[in-house]
Amino acid sequence: MGDWSLPIGSLGEEVVAQLCELLDTASRGWRKLAEVAGAEKRFRCSEEELEMCSLKVLEPLGSPTQCLLQLLAERECTLRYLRGCLHRMGHVQACQLLSSAVHNVIRITVQPESQVVAEGTRVTLTCWATGPPGLAYQWFCGKQEVPGATAPELVIDTAAPPGPPQWYICRVSCGAAFAFSRWAHIQVERSGSPESASGYCPSMAGLRILQQPRPCRLAEGDPLVLECRALGNPPPQYQWFRNRRPVEGARAPRLQVQMVTTAERGTYSCRVFNLFHEVWSQEVDVEIGPRLFASGAPWQDRDGDSPEPSSPDQLYATDKVALLVGNMHYTHHKHLRAPMVDVHALGALLRQLDFKVVSLLDLRRDEMQMAVDEFLLLLDKGVYGLLYYAGHGYENFGTSFMVPIDAPGSYTSAHCLCVQRVLQRMQQRRTGLNIFLLDMCRKRNLNDDVIPQLGALEVTANIVFGYATCADAEAYELNQGELSNGVFVTFLKRWLLEDEKITVLLDKVAEDMGTLELTRGRQALELRSNLSERRALTDPIRSSGRAETSARNLQWAKAHVLPESRHLHFDCGVTVQLGFAAEFSNIMIIYTRVLAAPGDVTECVAKLTDLPEELDVDLKCTNRESPEELGSPLVPTWSVTCPSCCLYSRLCGLQRLRELAFTVCLQYRYRGVADFVEERRAVSVGRPLIAKLNLSPRDPSTLLAAEGSGSPLSASPPSSWGNSPEENLSPEVPGSHGV
Repeated sequence: MGDWSLPIGSLGEEVVAQLCELLDTASRGWRKLAEVAGAEKRFRCSEEELEMCSLKVLEPLGSPTQCLLQLLAERECTLRYLRGCLHRMGHVQACQLLSSAVHNVIRITVQPESQVVAEGTRVTLTCWATGPPGLAYQWFCGKQEVPGATAPELVIDTAAPPGPPQWYICRVSCGAAFAFSRWAHIQVERSGSPESASGYCPSMAGLRILQQPRPCRLAEGDPLVLECRALGNPPPQYQWFRNRRPVEGARAPRLQVQMVTTAERGTYSCRVFNLFHEVWSQEVDVEIGPRLFASGAPWQDRDGDSPEPSSPDQLYATDKVALLVGNMHYTHHKHLRAPMVDVHALGALLRQLDFKVVSLLDLRRDEMQMAVDEFLLLLDKGVYGLLYYAGHGYENFGTSFMVPIDAPGSYTSAHCLCVQRVLQRMQQRRTGLNIFLLDMCRKRNLNDDVIPQLGALEVTANIVFGYATCADAEAYELNQGELSNGVFVTFLKRWLLEDEKITVLLDKVAEDMGTLELTRGRQALELRSNLSERRALTDPIRSSGRAETSARNLQWAKAHVLPESRHLHFDCGVTVQLGFAAEFSNIMIIYTRVLAAPGDVTECVAKLTDLPEELDVDLKCTNRESPEELGSPLVPTWSVTCPSCCLYSRLCGLQRLRELAFTVCLQYRYRGVADFVEERRAVSVGRPLIAKLNLSPRDPSTLLAAEGSGSPLSASPPSSWGNSPEENLSPEVPGSHGV
């Protein structure tokens, strides 16, 4: 019998595709399923969500049913509840399909456990699974199959000299269906080490810590690694503590954080235990300085031993987060020039104010929605949240709408994002300050006669709206050669760094805008606010120290990590450097440079080809000999870090990437030979920058379910299974889940 308590996300992609085929067009289709599932409040879909599902029919591979199932999966809907809904609908065929699929689901019931053992000890790893008859097991060490390891138990001989930890994983399969276990690593400790020279025997002494964690001082954005190693029999288990409270999920010998924030500072220790004994490591202090996204010298202490005393009236933010969106290249509407320059200018200033900034250009409707969703996840109690939008927009009945680049010619609110809905969701996060800077027109949209039903806002006394123009008026750009600024940002950037209450600051911007003759009587800043305290953008950050806030901070921080520069060695002896630079969170520059070539090669050039189709790539902006040829007015901001004598390519729309894979084509000519010779090298750099956040709908073929059984409804795609070995991915073999 199958396990009906499994989540919907455990369904395989073939089953989901068959359900979509049954429910997308039938009279008892996906809308009826949404209605029946909504009988339980937590599975009820809003009108906006149903509209989002229905719009999937406009996409080449879109499916309303799959979108609905994704929504139900996110709300932890089980297969049992889904079966009940299909039964109440009277959809016999869908019920039969689901029953057959559940009986064939492979579920790992016993996972292999990581162990630290003494040299010469025999170790047993165990993996058990339930599912259809005839389950087959295969163990892997890294990427390689372990010969003959086709049983649920794997016996490992550790007689070999100690080395790096070995990573093991088990694949359980039946026909085309399969599931992977968690990764388990075996660390072999030398029995003759100084710590064990006194005749230490783990079977008699119980537990002994071999390696203690060490204190460290870091700057925000640095990696944190704390390590505690122990020997024992039974094998030791670990639990890390920060400020004497357990760190969620930190149950491995190594505690690793890829990019730290101030939320990680504190005193750390590790509890080591097994069935019979318990020992604690020494406590160590981890100090972390400010400026997560700022560049420059590492953090240093102030003069003296303690921070300066603050004023008792000083207000604080628990964090500061900004989402900047600029839409320029519309499919069915006039193109704009200012958003690129405005978003870049504001991002640079907000980083100086210690905001965590994500800046995005040219987003479609679903991408804008998912960017806002990720932005909201980062907000928490006391956080200052700032949303800036530059692009086309409109206002009907006092409600503002942001227009995505894929909006049709006669768009309505169904094609756009409602600003007030975003505000309602921000209020639910109990933020300390909500700031909206809307650099868009506020003319009435005659194609949209729907009166929005939003409900009342909470009375929070912390809302500030800065509109670039008045109601029923337009917002303008100032063209200055290649650079175009919006009128609003032209004056806003003069005052943004001032230590003033945000409403006072915007009043000064309004006064300055009134001095511009070109727009007098046509555009004037409008300020709406119910702010009761003297909140300012310059307020210092005092972290709440909550672990969940830290995890979300890191997720956004990872979205600003560029791929590392690498060298490609070709068979002809030529070495090519591949480098990367960021213009925005979703726009990246790749440059290629020939570093070395044999003496008999006279001409040599390395070009990028076979770029992913989902990227917005202009061939005129690839393999250019100078940065200026890329056509971006922001070239001076990043070109200073790039070497000379390169070929440059500008890639836009990184939010749509599943994986950035391309080919480096090397063309060279030998001395005395007229024809060019060509060599090609395939390169993959994973998901750079904002691509890590999956802001664009994903291809079902790339997704796996929670235990490794393929499912397009899985909340976490394979390449984001984790960033530490203990989560699910071996650091030596990234992406090796598909062995």
